[in-house]
Amino acid sequence: MRVSPNPRVRNLGILAHVDAGKTTVTERILFLTGAVHKQGEVHDGTTVTDFDPQERERGITISSAAVTCAWADHRITLIDTPGHVDFSDEVERALRVLDGAVAVFDAVAGVEPQSETVWRQADRHGVPRIAFVNKMDRAGADLDTAVASLRTRLGVVPLPVQLPVGREDGFRGVVDLVRMRAYVWDGDGRTETDVPARLREEAVRRRRALEEAVAELHPGSLEEFCATDALSDGTLARALRELTLEGAAVVVLCGSAYRDRGVEPLLDAIVAYLPAPVDRPPVGGGERPADPYAPLVALAFKVNAASTGRLTYVRVYAGTLAPGTGVLDTATGRTERISRVLRVQADRTVDVPLALAGEIVAVVGPKTVRAGATLCAPHTPVVLEPPVPAAPVVSVAVEARRSTDTDRLSTALARLAEEDPSLVVRTDPETGQTLLSGLGELHLEVAVERLRRDRGLEVTVGRPRVAYRETVVKGVTGLLYRHVKQDGGAGQFAHVVLDVEPVKGGAGGEGGDGGEGEFAFASVVTGGRVPQEYVRAVEAGCRDALAEGPLGGHPVTGVKVTLTDGATHPKDSSEMAFRAAGRFALREALRASVMTLLEPVAEVTVTVPSESVGAVLGDLAARRGRVTDSAVRGGTSVVTATVPLAGLFGYATRLRGRTQGRGAFTTRPAGYEPPRG
Repeated sequence: MRVSPNPRVRNLGILAHVDAGKTTVTERILFLTGAVHKQGEVHDGTTVTDFDPQERERGITISSAAVTCAWADHRITLIDTPGHVDFSDEVERALRVLDGAVAVFDAVAGVEPQSETVWRQADRHGVPRIAFVNKMDRAGADLDTAVASLRTRLGVVPLPVQLPVGREDGFRGVVDLVRMRAYVWDGDGRTETDVPARLREEAVRRRRALEEAVAELHPGSLEEFCATDALSDGTLARALRELTLEGAAVVVLCGSAYRDRGVEPLLDAIVAYLPAPVDRPPVGGGERPADPYAPLVALAFKVNAASTGRLTYVRVYAGTLAPGTGVLDTATGRTERISRVLRVQADRTVDVPLALAGEIVAVVGPKTVRAGATLCAPHTPVVLEPPVPAAPVVSVAVEARRSTDTDRLSTALARLAEEDPSLVVRTDPETGQTLLSGLGELHLEVAVERLRRDRGLEVTVGRPRVAYRETVVKGVTGLLYRHVKQDGGAGQFAHVVLDVEPVKGGAGGEGGDGGEGEFAFASVVTGGRVPQEYVRAVEAGCRDALAEGPLGGHPVTGVKVTLTDGATHPKDSSEMAFRAAGRFALREALRASVMTLLEPVAEVTVTVPSESVGAVLGDLAARRGRVTDSAVRGGTSVVTATVPLAGLFGYATRLRGRTQGRGAFTTRPAGYEPPRG
């Protein structure tokens, strides 16, 4: 019997700013779907997805966790992702394998910095989303204000499909504007009723506005709207789904997950509006649809290299994965055998006989597969685009307190980097110290604590150091470099002429990411003086030279190199020779250029009582911060500033002291800038 692709599967992530309530949303979904029989609470440390001891102690999500549940005859795989910026790489890897997402927003704060960051990450991966405005029971909660922030800060077309019943502490339920029914929650659960008379006029007005917005965006609905001056419930629901899949609009729901209000309609919306794997484009250059009978294609997106065994989390895009299957790891060229296939429920697993196209599972067996590797049928190799780890910005020196633990520390650090590709381990060439680099102070704190707890290692940690970059302020033109080498065998000859200049709007500018991608290369050589294969070799050599700049050996960014001329030798020229010439020529050009250091900066959003604003502003100024915005919400002030990352070390402790524990802050990367005075 042939198995068809299953349209009743949903793979989705829960995305949000820290403390918006996404883990609570996940817990309520698991309880309502019967996946768990007792609701966990973040503040009690009893949640299913935040099972790591550090997650429960800190009250935040650190690692993405997968859980599976069922609703309305659909199987839903949820991945609860971190909300803290230091763990944004976990979000990136999860988004790479998801079909859809629920973005959770605070009904008071609306779009916050990290929620904007994860939204942009989802944009890059083309992941359809719906929005859930949470905490409608809070003082100051307002759905319309939150919806307006989606429109202005995210640049999307929000389509609210619900009207709240009650405000703030009196929030009791929602009116479904698609079906024009009301849902009210009390001590006995959810009750479905007619729209209350006091809300009828407002509900009709909002339903009309929803129909008009949909007809304007969805050509298939416009004809019915023009003919009947309205949209039927069925037409409206179909149009909302199609607009969601296209990314043309965002369906918005609301509720209070903590009070168990609004989660059932959210589940209904997940089933109704978010895509199944069969709705997503085929992978592998459009040749591998979500068909169980197609050749196997899967992507490894997470590795748990625990001492108790190695789990590799994979998304199966095409084909079938079963115990005994031989898979090709296209990253290494090795063939590995799958010994077990597991369905994951956070920290628990259950063996399953196979995984079909569209499913997310964990496998046991592969010994060397890393996150981002493509696993496929050996006879039909294909490579999927892997998630690219973010460049680390903070480093600490780590060493074992006992010399006898040095080897154990090296092994433990290698396992950490295997599990989290955004952690980088290297040796300082000047001091010989082992450096652990990551995306922030908290990221490194968590990694070091894992060394202590999970590996039983006593380690000493140095002061955090930021990762500087170097960039060109004023370049050089016409730099000539001739690479000639004769050692008795085949010779090497390459002649290149380079122009070097800053990339316009590059890393030195505000908001530049300072990443390795800020390098531009062009060739204006004519007449075939440098063949195309040698031009590519020159570019590769230039990229090699970017690893260490002339000021302090820091990576170089924000540079444009133009190959203007060159020459070859009929026997001694080769790609290797031109790559060497490109490397040495750019190094020489950088030494001749006017260079400057760049340091990482972060956008910091500080929320404090209004009476503490003066002290906070003074402290930010002392940390070389520059205030870019401020606002007052009730008795609370929100200050936004850009601050050099080096100035934020220890800021959490200082802020608590200056605000009697009432202040809070969040950060997100804001690129690289020249050091401030």
